[in-house]
Amino acid sequence: MFNKILIANRGEIACRVIQTAHRLGIRCVAVYSEADRNARHVAMADEAFLLGPAPSTESYLRSDKILEIAKQSGAQAVHPGYGFLSENAEFAQACADNGIEFIGPPTGAIEAMGSKSAAKEIMSHADVPLVPGYHGDDQTPALLKQESEKCGYPQLLKAVAGGGGKGMRVVESLAEFDEALVSACREAQNAFGNPDMLIERYLTQPRHVEIQVFCDKQGNGVYLAERDCSVQRRHQKVIEEAPAPNLSDETRKAMGEAAVRAAQAIDYVGAGTVEFLYDVDGSFYFMEMNTRLQVEHPVTEMITGQDLVEWQLRIASGEPLPLQQDQIRINGHALEARVYAEDPDNDFLPATGTLRYLRTPEESTHVRVDTGVVEGDEVSVFYDPMIAKLIVWDDNRDRAIARMEQALEEYRISGLKTNLKFLRNLAGSAPFKGLELDTGFIEKHEALLFPESNLDTQYCMAMAACFFSEKNKQQTNNPDDPYSPFGYQNSWRLNSEYARPLKLIHNEQEYDLSVLEQNGQYEIQVADASYQVNAQLNDDKLSVVINGHRFSVSLFNDGNQLTLFHEGEQFVCEQFSESFGGDDHAGDNSLTAPMNGAVVAVLVEKGQAVKEGETLVIMEAMKMEHSLKAPHDGTVAEIYFAEGDLVDDGAELISLDAAEG
Repeated sequence: MFNKILIANRGEIACRVIQTAHRLGIRCVAVYSEADRNARHVAMADEAFLLGPAPSTESYLRSDKILEIAKQSGAQAVHPGYGFLSENAEFAQACADNGIEFIGPPTGAIEAMGSKSAAKEIMSHADVPLVPGYHGDDQTPALLKQESEKCGYPQLLKAVAGGGGKGMRVVESLAEFDEALVSACREAQNAFGNPDMLIERYLTQPRHVEIQVFCDKQGNGVYLAERDCSVQRRHQKVIEEAPAPNLSDETRKAMGEAAVRAAQAIDYVGAGTVEFLYDVDGSFYFMEMNTRLQVEHPVTEMITGQDLVEWQLRIASGEPLPLQQDQIRINGHALEARVYAEDPDNDFLPATGTLRYLRTPEESTHVRVDTGVVEGDEVSVFYDPMIAKLIVWDDNRDRAIARMEQALEEYRISGLKTNLKFLRNLAGSAPFKGLELDTGFIEKHEALLFPESNLDTQYCMAMAACFFSEKNKQQTNNPDDPYSPFGYQNSWRLNSEYARPLKLIHNEQEYDLSVLEQNGQYEIQVADASYQVNAQLNDDKLSVVINGHRFSVSLFNDGNQLTLFHEGEQFVCEQFSESFGGDDHAGDNSLTAPMNGAVVAVLVEKGQAVKEGETLVIMEAMKMEHSLKAPHDGTVAEIYFAEGDLVDDGAELISLDAAEG
């Protein structure tokens, strides 16, 4: 076994590897960018080295610098995690050339699976079923369009070197093909340095079922059950579970054996995932093989009782597989939800900001949180916006879902937008519980997954008024005389009552309240509603009795802003001050950036006439492209940014003169 390893990654996977390595007595070397100087993985490691500036191309993708650090630190092996250099064959070979063990498959296996077209050719000879499509070397646009027509619609354009939903486009008709091809190629080139595409028939109701495989250096291979990753947005997984529901033992065995055949066909070593599309008729087709540890590996760990990172380390050091196929057991059911900094209500656009307030559910045998951040950390534009992975386990799927709902309700974040409410809606939805699973789940059940808030705005306003009053009371009360009328919040006057006015802002609307305190009880007027409230504030908990209804909420106060957490939802309001007001956003005659990011392409010129819905600018954030379209017909009046410029959320990109009519 190794004495010291270098982890060529960041975030939660770096922390995850360090935990297991330390348990095995292995010292860990971390690397970090300037943006990650104070990151959790840096603090956890035994030693850490600066790579360079924040952009990954100048830090976590600097294979030469990472190898130099590995040799300097005396690391015997490199764990690449996932993403970045984890599936980079040149890096794996460079490790071998320098006498450093790459904790992953050999170079040849990475190369074989790194090209999706080459992988499909290999799979066809290994008796692994394939989806109809084109995966040839000829990449001329005319031929690709011709093959597109042969394949039929809908179809999927997919980068041959891709992953994580990048360089992928669903094409519904021939008319969409040209624009989709240009966009997918450009995104693939930017993400992977390879614009080549393959074409696959897009199954309309498929499930995404993947098999966890392991192979050792002695040529043995096993599969550790399967995972269902059907619930996705933008081809990226949202909730994963294991084992896959409603899969027959015969199908499970057939898929597992096919996955092992796929791995052994390329002389695989270490952890890998063979991904299949499982159709409604029970057939399954090879999709791709990821030659690394998957983000969702914890659900497999929870149902098998195995530490997959430990398996990786033992196999890389030359040990045989820890278990044979007939020794692997499955127990219970596990689910994983990916907690992201993103805005589900705005097409899941990535969000950036500071984790001003962060509370996670209590961990136990039933609940696990894998994360690389702590309260106060910043989610930046430079890296994937995943905050954490929430994993739950129980005896069966129904109980595991109940665990997930409860844990999501206990997960509280303030400071940036997250998908926590969306995840809770999804996990608690009847179609998800009823196993109506396919990769179009979110689109199909959109109305159910994006409901109106259940929170009563006026109720929440009354609670907010109590908080600000109680907070002010705690700050101004005389501890030597807690019954002094001068400590009340009603501007006490002799022989007179006075209801204190309070103005709160919620969703850019102003609400006028009045707050009267008498004998420790508040009478709060919100619009035409009156509330009798008793309140007690203890740290970040507000206990209230409103018109006889007793309950408590968690909260986070940041200056004038207050966030209330209740029943898995958030209510955010601000106490009015004269600094509020004014509109920093441009009107309908402009195109503004929906998030922080970089301008990839400007597709129009000043003076050009455009139609509503026409793509004007393409931005990139968190390695994903976003097309920004004209809000109405008009003429381009000004263009404020050029290709390559970094822009902030809300920045005006283009102004339009409305079309006459």
